[in-house]
Formats: sequence, C-alpha cells, structure tokens
Amino acid sequence: MKNFTIAPLENGLENVQGFFCDAVNAGLRPDKEQGDVAFIRSEVLCDISAVFTSNIFQAAPIKHFQHYEKDFQTDFVLINAKNANAMTGEKGIEDIDTILSTLQQKLPVTNPVMSSTGVIGYRLPVDTICSAFDTLDFNAKNSHKTAQAIMTTDSFKKELAYRVELADGTHFNMAAICKGAGMINPAMATMLCFIVTDANIQKPDMDTLLKEGTEQSFNRISVDGDTSTNDTVMLLSNKKSNSYDKKAFAEALNRLMFEMAMMILRDGEGANKLVTFEVKGALTKAEAQKASVALSNSLLVKTALFGEDPNWGRIASTIGASGIACDETKLTIHYDDLLIYSDAFRELDKEREEEAYRIMKQDHFKVTCDIGLGEESYTSYGCDLSYEYVKINAEYRT
Repeated sequence: MKNFTIAPLENGLENVQGFFCDAVNAGLRPDKEQGDVAFIRSEVLCDISAVFTSNIFQAAPIKHFQHYEKDFQTDFVLINAKNANAMTGEKGIEDIDTILSTLQQKLPVTNPVMSSTGVIGYRLPVDTICSAFDTLDFNAKNSHKTAQAIMTTDSFKKELAYRVELADGTHFNMAAICKGAGMINPAMATMLCFIVTDANIQKPDMDTLLKEGTEQSFNRISVDGDTSTNDTVMLLSNKKSNSYDKKAFAEALNRLMFEMAMMILRDGEGANKLVTFEVKGALTKAEAQKASVALSNSLLVKTALFGEDPNWGRIASTIGASGIACDETKLTIHYDDLLIYSDAFRELDKEREEEAYRIMKQDHFKVTCDIGLGEESYTSYGCDLSYEYVKINAEYRT
C-alpha cells in the first residue's frame, strides 16, 4: 500500500517554493508578443542533474555546463530561443561566458547555466540577449510566459506540476516545462525540459532517478528519427520543503516526464496520432528494444499509420529488417485487441479490416507484436507522419 499521494496542480513552475521564472522578447523573434529570452531562478543554491543529447556534436551550452566542476550547484538557468548556439566552436562557449558575466554584474547569481534552442550554426547575438536583463523581472513567477518563450515549432506550451503528500503529513512539489515537436528520436528529442522541485532529495538520488526517468520517457519516443545537438533535461532541487521519500519522488518524476514526452508526441510536426509499439516474446531485452524502436522510427510505418492502412505488411517488414531473431509462423500482430496477423490469419477478412480502420482512426492506439520466441518485451512510442511532411523534410535534409 502506498504511503503517499500524487495530485496534479494548475499551472507550472510557480507551484514550487523558492523558484522564480519569466521571459521577455529581446528581439530574437519578430513576434513581440512571444518571449525569446527566459530564466528560471532559485532564491537559494540548488543541486542540479542533467541528461544531454547523444549527438556527438553537442551544442555550446552543453559544453559550457560540462566545464563546471562535478556536482556544482547553481541558482540560475538562462534560456534563449531562435538560436541553438550549436556547431559554433570555442567562440560559442566564449559568447556564453560573456552573456553570463554580464548577467552577474546585474544579479548576484552563482554558477549560472545556459540552454538554447533554434537554428544551428550561428553565434548568439550577445548584445541582444544581454539587453533582456534590463527588462526581465527576476522576482516574477510566470511559468506560462517561460513555457511559451522556449517554444519553436511547438503548437502549444507544455507545463505540468504535482504535489506529493507523504504519510508523515509533509509534502513537496515538482513542476516542469518543456519544448519539442520535431527532430524527435529515441535518444531524447529536439527538446528542452526543465524540472524543479523543493523536495529534500540528495544529489545521488537526483542523478539516478533522472536518468531512469529519461529512459522510461523521452528516450522512448520518436517523431521523425532525428536527434538534435541541444537535447537537455535538467532537474533542480532547492530543498526548501525539507520533505522527501525516494519511492514517492521516483513515481512523481516518472509520471511527470512520461506525460511531458506524450505532449511532445502529440505535438509532433505533421503528426495526428500517438501510437504505442509493444514488442514482446523476444529472445532478449535488447532484441525487443531494437524491434520496438525500429517500428517507432520507421517512416514507412508512420506513413501507413497516417494513411490508416490496416495492412500489416510494413509492420512485419520492419520487424524482419531490424535483424532480431524472428519467425513468421510464430509472429502475431494486434492493433489494440484486434488480431491483424498470425500464421493462421494472414489475410484480413472484411469484418476485421473494417474494425482495423475504426481503430486506426483513433488519435491513440496500440500496436502489439508478439515475436513468439521468448519472454522479453519493450515498449516505445511514435506517431504517424503525412507523405507530404516526409517528402518535404527529405528534400530539405538533402
């Protein structure tokens, strides 16, 4: 029996005591109504944990973060949109130093970190970003504006908060904002996620639970199979509540990160459907994961889902091409609870075909592939993509 409860809260970051956030338009965006420079500030020093992109070409903000000593503390995160500060070499890191040094002349902050999203290959407009320091309200608690400011191709802002009540009568809060809609691959995504908590969690637990939560959420989603240079998930704790329970914290964090990941999938560029891909009955966990990720990444599968084509051919073909041990006489494929393929039922009759059409018209359904050879399973999450989106992006990327 659980000795804690987790309840959703309205709004976002402002629910966590001791944290402040705001955003302004400094001129990076032409739309003056939307911010482009934002911050998250704590009134006391925080432990910080982070998980970054697996892309070899990590952006300058990530390299700058890694220049700090291990287990450093911070009280300030600066975020900008429209410019990724990626592939900018040492000059890109120097620009961050200049910006954060200017910030420290205006505000007493310790070990500030920076995160960026936007176009790759251009140096930051240092003066433009620094001009935001004259208009930002560093004592504001405006999660909505902060979440909106980090959006790029997102169609809606993404923020979430939970209150965790423990059996001893204490509680802690946890909240997050994130952005992401395109270049989403099961190695995180073109995404930034900032999680804050007042829980009295120690740094080793933060590191462990953030990594585990990332593996169960952002590392299981795919929109278009691309991996960004800037992917970042940060967890900051200022310990203001003096309340903590590891099991409760882990469950709340996993729930928060999973919901954020599902928001990203639902907001995927060119996407209409969220699809769960479960591969079970594989010989090994690694093979189950390999086949599941292949399905969530496959553009052929995505376009078949977009066209609401119930034919199982692209599903089976992708499993076979993944290189795992499989046998067509052992394989079964289900859409939700409907059997689409087995050795005994290789052709869809009219009744099952009509039911498959109905399932595929839903905005969320599950594809289950039982390999029939073992006991291992893995689940990843993907979406459909239109033929036009795939065509345009293929032309752009070449």
